[in-house]
Amino acid sequence: MEIPYLLLQSVIIPVVAAPFLAVVGRKLKKNSGWVVSAILVYTTFLLILAAVNIWGANSRIEEEYAWSTSVLDLRFGLLADGLSLPVALVASLVCAACAAFSVPYMQHRIEQLYGEEARGMYSVYYSLFLLFPSGLVGVVLSTSLIELYLFVEMALVPAFLMIDLFGYADRHRIALMYFVWNHLGAALFLVGVVLAFSGNGSFQISDLGRISGTSVAFWACLLILVGWLIKMAVFGFHVWIRYAHGNTPTAIAPIIATIVGLGNYVLVRLFAEPHAPLRDTFTLFSLPLAVWAIVTMIYGALLTFSQDDIKLLYACSTISQTAYSLLGIATLTSLGVSGGIFYFLSHTLGKCILFLTAGAVFVQTGTRDMKEMGGLARKMPLTAVLCILGSMILSAIPPLSGFQAEWILFTGVFSYGLQNTLTLLLAVIGVLATFLSLVYSFWPAVRIFFGQLPQSMEKVKEAKLSMTIPLIIITSISLIIGLYPELLTRFLNSVL
Repeated sequence: MEIPYLLLQSVIIPVVAAPFLAVVGRKLKKNSGWVVSAILVYTTFLLILAAVNIWGANSRIEEEYAWSTSVLDLRFGLLADGLSLPVALVASLVCAACAAFSVPYMQHRIEQLYGEEARGMYSVYYSLFLLFPSGLVGVVLSTSLIELYLFVEMALVPAFLMIDLFGYADRHRIALMYFVWNHLGAALFLVGVVLAFSGNGSFQISDLGRISGTSVAFWACLLILVGWLIKMAVFGFHVWIRYAHGNTPTAIAPIIATIVGLGNYVLVRLFAEPHAPLRDTFTLFSLPLAVWAIVTMIYGALLTFSQDDIKLLYACSTISQTAYSLLGIATLTSLGVSGGIFYFLSHTLGKCILFLTAGAVFVQTGTRDMKEMGGLARKMPLTAVLCILGSMILSAIPPLSGFQAEWILFTGVFSYGLQNTLTLLLAVIGVLATFLSLVYSFWPAVRIFFGQLPQSMEKVKEAKLSMTIPLIIITSISLIIGLYPELLTRFLNSVL
């Protein structure tokens, strides 16, 4: 039986279900998480079904719905092709894993903050949570720039409220910091979108090519680029991420990491894919962006080394890791762009594993300070194995997906590097920077799980299965992609 409106359902169902969770969440309490998980398993299944259809027919799926045709000819369109579908699918998988992980984790956090009788906070958390998958998948599938902007804002609002209501440290100030920086990025993106509209009279991504070669194209491209670089926390715009990403509830930290990396997809869709409407204009920014990516890779790595808080460490590593994809995209080579998206998806899976293992460790030990840990592999062996496997993904160690992603990425980077001495130097520095990621990926695993077990942690137990099973699934997906990279590259190569 053919399921109608695959793409629309994958975006709309979580939004429609959010008010329902707001009502019943008070009675269901932590079990609301299982309802959300079931919803996201279904929407993920829809995207898998779309992927099967695209794979078999080597085509694309488009859906378009009337929005407002009286004034601006606004159309609500969704596109699943070899570029957008893998990104949407990974984003949906990460949200589903985080929903299941939330069941024990958010019970612990809500009781810690508001007491055991705060049933209403479950309604708030899970109804807000459902806006994430809709926002992320909506951004990826959008065919209209104004539609894309609205989905970006849909993901921003729940992230702000989650940090403010359920975060750590000075969560109210940090939530405001997150909102201001990310809204600034979104606002610059919107200005660029309006500027492009003034030049071509359309918000459709496919119509951006009408302004190619004009001064409007340059300024629109610059504003959109800077807006997304802010949201990607590249060097100079990175100040917010250490605080916001490190102090958000750990159950949604992987989703925040996905939002940060999502800029890579948007830049490719608008500027870097072979038939991107403003590719010629984006070429002007190629070299500066490559230099910026290298600086961010190294600075992010050095910042990561200075952290003793496990969550802050993984938050800072996101700065460096996201820049790898940006470097590949800046080359504008087929392998560089394809490797950049591959690396973004692999990093998203790996960072999901690492953040959630950090959350499991925190729930079981009551601390995030690695100076107070050691030898926990004896008490939490499964969590230790998952943390090591997540570190292997980020360090590009085979047979996991990180190795294939980094291999393709740097093949493209060196193709770009052969242009002249400066680009070759950038390529060499980029490869050398990978050794830093190898160190900072495994360093926390060694400090947490090996060495002498502190006496205060003798009673620590393994994390609950509801925390570890989602991570096993995510790890298995990374392993499958690492062993059979064509499952991903066949999609990407059809577009890139």
